[in-house]
Amino acid sequence: MAITIKDVAKAAKVSPSTVSRVISDSNHISEKTKKKVREVMEELGYHINLNARGLVQQSTKTLGIVLKYSENVAWKWVNPFVSEVLQGIGSHCHEHGYSIMITTGNTEEEIYADTVKMVQGKQVDGIIVLYAKEGDRVVPFLLEAEIPFAVIGKPVDRINEVMYVDNDNVQAAKDATEFLLSKHHQKIGFIGDNPTFQVIQDRVDGYFKALEWKGFPRDEGYVKFIRDPEDEGAVLDEFLKMKNPPTALIISSPLQGVGILKSMQENHLHVPEDMSLIVFNKTLITDLSIPKLTAVDTQTYQLGYEASRGVVELINNPDTFKRSVIIPTKIELGESHRSLKSAKPEFVKK
Repeated sequence: MAITIKDVAKAAKVSPSTVSRVISDSNHISEKTKKKVREVMEELGYHINLNARGLVQQSTKTLGIVLKYSENVAWKWVNPFVSEVLQGIGSHCHEHGYSIMITTGNTEEEIYADTVKMVQGKQVDGIIVLYAKEGDRVVPFLLEAEIPFAVIGKPVDRINEVMYVDNDNVQAAKDATEFLLSKHHQKIGFIGDNPTFQVIQDRVDGYFKALEWKGFPRDEGYVKFIRDPEDEGAVLDEFLKMKNPPTALIISSPLQGVGILKSMQENHLHVPEDMSLIVFNKTLITDLSIPKLTAVDTQTYQLGYEASRGVVELINNPDTFKRSVIIPTKIELGESHRSLKSAKPEFVKK
């Protein structure tokens, strides 16, 4: 015989209405009571009938996830940033009985169409957008649709109307640049992916601010962008052919960092002896690379967790203040950087 809400209520010594409120994660029920009721549900083997519950409450208990567009489709799915953010989202969703639905589009138009389908088809209760981008159609649509949502990244427009979770990417890039400057590097290059994304713009801004603060002239030639993994070798070659090649690189993703490592090996160069590297996003990839990459830890798991928490709050309380959450970053030392002895280093290609 199936276990009912009344059975759970009797065992937990609460009313059936209290059990229902615990199932819907009502803010009117204390965390102590929620924990007690959930433990009884687990002990009795009570399973929520999500289909029936959704019909009654017009709720799906599902969050939609809008992935960042990438010109290289495979890159989007193997990106460790995405996987770790999804772990954070999934962890919070599991705690509150939510499932996730991920956009599968491979172009900007397909991603937008997927999002419209999820919202208009009432397939989700809320949305998390994993990027902020110039000219994006998704966020304006979500604002007009008046569905609870949060953005991971700093929104480009209507920032006061959007709940978002982000790092201070300007400061993080400034910190990474100043770290290399403290190691006596004067020629520092920056590698990013698609510059139309706000996160890349902010990191380039922080990079230049650190250099200009130290009196170095702004030189756009030391900033390059990689849109496809196959371009990493070409970008490194451009740096190596410069009259004054960089002695250190700041790289905006761990995948690009590993790609640059590979390209350097193919050029018979060594890290950090010939060039120092520091990458954004500490992940399993940065820890397992040889040498272990020095990384800016953006706490990607926490970004996802906080975004999910914000959306669920909006779902349960639509009048919740649309706050922004800034997750701190820190530099995790690895083996891919070194201090130069001379204040005026010379690069010699072997």
